[in-house]
Amino acid sequence: MASYDVIVIGSGPGGYVAAIRCAQLGLKTACVEGRETLGGTCLNVGCIPSKALLHASHMLHEAEHNFAKMGLNAKSPTVDWSQMQTYKADTIEGNTKGIEFLFKKNKIDWLKGWGSIPEAGVVKVGDERHQAKNIIIASGSTPSSLPGIEIDEKTVVSSTGALSLARIPKKTRCDRCGGDWLRAWIGLRAARQ
Repeated sequence: MASYDVIVIGSGPGGYVAAIRCAQLGLKTACVEGRETLGGTCLNVGCIPSKALLHASHMLHEAEHNFAKMGLNAKSPTVDWSQMQTYKADTIEGNTKGIEFLFKKNKIDWLKGWGSIPEAGVVKVGDERHQAKNIIIASGSTPSSLPGIEIDEKTVVSSTGALSLARIPKKTRCDRCGGDWLRAWIGLRAARQ
């Protein structure tokens, strides 16, 4: 059983910042993350991917409506959705690799897997148990569904699914929407028209 001054459960913006700061203060620190990459919902399937798509849609708008005013004359661009998805993935990778670098630099152990607290001062990750003098819970968020409606990520999509659709839909309806992904979606819809 490994022993730490601090174990942070979750590596999103709250978790990774807390872990880095604890390590900078000289505390032996570990961070639990169940995803394949660090960064939590925000960096992997939320804020950062939506902002990447929003930025791309904003650039399209600028090219279509404002470049000529600045003396930048060119043929109007078209949307290559597949390339936008690649741009989004590259943006995510740059951010998640950056956190991984900061963890190594600050000697933070990444405990890969989903964490639980079976008893006071113990964090369980998979079959391994780790002692912690302090535990910070920064577990983030997951999409929730409306009663009686199943999210299939095809017809009914979550915020995660909306950022990874194979094509831009012609029609959309949004119930219980919020966050940056919605702004990206609105931007893409506006850019398409």
